[in-house]
Amino acid sequence: MRVLVTGGAGYVGSHALRILLNNGHDAVVVDNLAFGHQAAVPPDRLIVADLMERETIESIMRRHKIDAVMHFAAFAFVGESVTNPAKYYRNNVVGTLSLLDAMLATDVRKIVFSSTCATYGLPQTVPIPDDHPQAPINPYGFTKLVIEQALADYAHAYDWGYAALRYFNASGAADDGSLGEDHTPETHLIPLALQVALGQRDHLKLFGTDYPTPDGTCIRDYIHVDDLATAHLAALERLEPGVAWKLNLGTGVGVSVREIIETCRAVTGHAIPTIETERRPGDPPELVANSQQAFRQLDWEPRYTDIRQTIESAWRWHHAHPNGYADSADRTE
Repeated sequence: MRVLVTGGAGYVGSHALRILLNNGHDAVVVDNLAFGHQAAVPPDRLIVADLMERETIESIMRRHKIDAVMHFAAFAFVGESVTNPAKYYRNNVVGTLSLLDAMLATDVRKIVFSSTCATYGLPQTVPIPDDHPQAPINPYGFTKLVIEQALADYAHAYDWGYAALRYFNASGAADDGSLGEDHTPETHLIPLALQVALGQRDHLKLFGTDYPTPDGTCIRDYIHVDDLATAHLAALERLEPGVAWKLNLGTGVGVSVREIIETCRAVTGHAIPTIETERRPGDPPELVANSQQAFRQLDWEPRYTDIRQTIESAWRWHHAHPNGYADSADRTE
């Protein structure tokens, strides 16, 4: 299958690209490199372009005879979405609608969409089922929900097949050390803890220790990035016009912030000092996925269910690339 991977120079997108190529698919990446890394993509696979450039995207689709789209391109900093919602609506919503217009123009009718558990907001039940009410509490989550609805409407009107895959906490790195997590600014717990172990930070902030959880800290479902990538592949290979999936992708295993820190200490051999501070507004006590529908529909299950394995893979990447893709001669630097 010939696949257009938007945002394929980013964290999850680059891992999905590798899985696609390793499984015999032909794939090309479109990324504006606002947050992606040129070094994360084979040079012959990357086209630097923005989704707002609809005619350019349409031309790429025609030239490469695209059969399907994997759509990862989005801004994803929750706090920034609150302070600058215009940026998020313009990029995540208007940019995606531009992509969908290009698909309509070129008769591409299959898309796998990177959604998020942030569409649920504050969960009423945990583990969270796919049919849980969606009530996002920040603009980032709402932009993803808007596109989920757009895909449902487009699929109904134009006979498309789509999968909206709602991630929980993406984590880890490729087993062979070739790809990993490199964000600026970094906001994710595991890489922040590992940066302390590398001496790049003095301490790690622990936001809230009074949650109604066993150790007082937030509980999250950490899914390995390669497991996310294989789920995307499984969805892509099963999509047909008329298929409409909205599926959670998680392990079903909740891990607290303190447990993450203790595991990072064990893996790295570093003390990783912490400073306890106030809760961040809007942080739910517990977010854990019920992914049974994804298991059934995609014939998929995560391989990484032990958080130590996930952190070990992340540590291999960060230890070998303390400056991220700049240590891989990132041509964007």
